[in-house]
Amino acid sequence: MLALMLQGTGSDVGKSVLVAGLCRALLRRGFSVRPFKPQNMSTNAAVTAEGGEIGRAQAVQAMACRVEPSVDMNPVLLKPQSDRSAQLIVHGRVRGKLDATNFISDRTALLREVMTSYRRLAAQSEFIVVEGAGSPAEINLRRGDIANMGFAHPAGVPVVLVGDIDRGGVIAAIVGTRAVLDPADAALIRGFIINKFRGDPALFTDGYRAIEKLSGWRGFGVIPWIPAARRLPAEDAVVLDRPTQRAAGRLLIACPITPHISNFDDLDPLRLEPGIELRMIPPGAPLPAEAALIILAGSKATLADLGAIHNEGWDIDLRAHHRRGGHILGLCGGYQMLGRTVADPDGLEGPPSVANGLGLLDVATVLGPEKHLERVSGVARGAPFNGYLMHMGRTAGSACHRPFAQLDGGRADGAVSADGLVTGTYVHGLFAAAEQRAAWAAALGIQAGGLEYGAALDEALDTLAASLETHLDIDGLIALARSARPFR
Repeated sequence: MLALMLQGTGSDVGKSVLVAGLCRALLRRGFSVRPFKPQNMSTNAAVTAEGGEIGRAQAVQAMACRVEPSVDMNPVLLKPQSDRSAQLIVHGRVRGKLDATNFISDRTALLREVMTSYRRLAAQSEFIVVEGAGSPAEINLRRGDIANMGFAHPAGVPVVLVGDIDRGGVIAAIVGTRAVLDPADAALIRGFIINKFRGDPALFTDGYRAIEKLSGWRGFGVIPWIPAARRLPAEDAVVLDRPTQRAAGRLLIACPITPHISNFDDLDPLRLEPGIELRMIPPGAPLPAEAALIILAGSKATLADLGAIHNEGWDIDLRAHHRRGGHILGLCGGYQMLGRTVADPDGLEGPPSVANGLGLLDVATVLGPEKHLERVSGVARGAPFNGYLMHMGRTAGSACHRPFAQLDGGRADGAVSADGLVTGTYVHGLFAAAEQRAAWAAALGIQAGGLEYGAALDEALDTLAASLETHLDIDGLIALARSARPFR
């Protein structure tokens, strides 16, 4: 079996995208490929066919390999719930919570399960492309690490370090990583990749050679800025902090960025519609009065995000938008916030409490410990969709007698207000269906839905793979992957 691990000089340097592109490039060369990320920390997740939960990036990487996503591709998933704690998902299922008191000890105990998943994937494929998390230079987290060198050592996987030149300081980032690593860890790194280069790469020749000399690692290539990569779902919420490009003459859909926003990739298909401007609204800014639709996205901490909406004054903006005849859609946690109350009797998100919701839907939610994970399909607004459910809690009330969707099998989902302007649903992935985007756009007075989102993602992966074939030493990476030793 061949194996290669991409680690980074930091978060958001492009590891997830490069793993996806490399998986597709290797697939095009005839390899049977699987992606693997031992530990992921993300609020964007996907549901697998076996009813488990993994990071969204690994689902995209599975698409790059043209295989079904599996819980073994991301055996440990951490979903931040606050600045000090995260929900722990192991092999697709909730296993509790990690916080400052048990982070290192509990994480260390998970290495055996990580290796079990890795062995299962190895039995299914010829080549595994592994993605690290954060950076190995975070040596304060080395004890108990299972995401980077703590995995690479027992797995016997050679490592290539990815640096992002677009953020600046890439020479120091790569050479500095070499300087702080333990010699045994540094020995596992066999080379580096420069990512997101803009302009003529010849201008970086001296810098490239300087990195090789100062680090002792060989370079595998300089990858240019690839616009197609923006079409792939983002892994980290840091992308939401980037300003949204204004677009005159397009229908405006707005979404507030709450502190614990999750599964915001639900909105990605809207970004690709030429007649729609999707604007993410940061804290401190009002919800735009000119928006035709305001979407409340999912949340990893519904009560905390509901409090943030009140604190920002967005609740006032939402009620004013509704009075003006504007449409509002709540997805999962956003659906829960639209109701009268959200109760947390078991203290899942903090001390047991009940909070007043936005009062725009006549429903109430009670949070519970059981997480509902399921792929679903059905019809809503007269149009078909395929998506998934991923939520904790039950929502009921008179508005549920006007369900938003009819799921295959006869179940109903969601609720619609009596005036038809406010909608809530637990369905994620709704807008991936062109027919759904067309139905929503028609209600808002425009045409949309001509784009097949799945095909657009597949085309972006092919474009990405072709660029990597041009700018990376793929043959050299394959040769390096052959040096992977049998794992313990």
